[in-house]
Amino acid sequence: MIRNVTVYCSSSNVAPEPYFACAARLGRGLAERGMGLVFGGGHVGLMGRTADAVMQYGGTVTGIIPRFLEEREVAHYGISELVVVETMHERKMKLTEWGDAFVILPGGFGTLDELMEIITWKHLGHHRKPILLLNCEGFWNPLLAFFRRIADDRMVNGDYDSYYTVCSTPEEVFDILDAIKKPAC
Repeated sequence: MIRNVTVYCSSSNVAPEPYFACAARLGRGLAERGMGLVFGGGHVGLMGRTADAVMQYGGTVTGIIPRFLEEREVAHYGISELVVVETMHERKMKLTEWGDAFVILPGGFGTLDELMEIITWKHLGHHRKPILLLNCEGFWNPLLAFFRRIADDRMVNGDYDSYYTVCSTPEEVFDILDAIKKPAC
């Protein structure tokens, strides 16, 4: 069983509304399934919307935020637990360790960094946890095309797409999460 899901996503408050709706449906569904949310600890953007939805529907939320972002008043204090760490690297390690699966919503450079790191770590055998790209409104299509390009150019093995699953809706994410037993690390 998946107990906690790490979600990587945007901190932008001006992202397109369909991404916010997708984040809210994801948060609600996690709570309804008794799956805890582990996330970057911010109250802004898709991060905040996901966390708020989990809390609204009675779920558990653990945020992990570096001190410098907490001090900028970006921290979400209305969640179950907020862990303040010293560095971004420490945050990323905890986000990776504390989740049994990863769901990646639309996001910017930070989200891309986190996504690439967990895919690389899976490729290197550091973990075997599910990675689910939530492709709201086709957001990840250009990146998926780039992945095909680097495979076509033989920069990665042809089985690169076995490291992740692309889902178009939160409901597809839940179908996969509901079917998975807790993965080994």
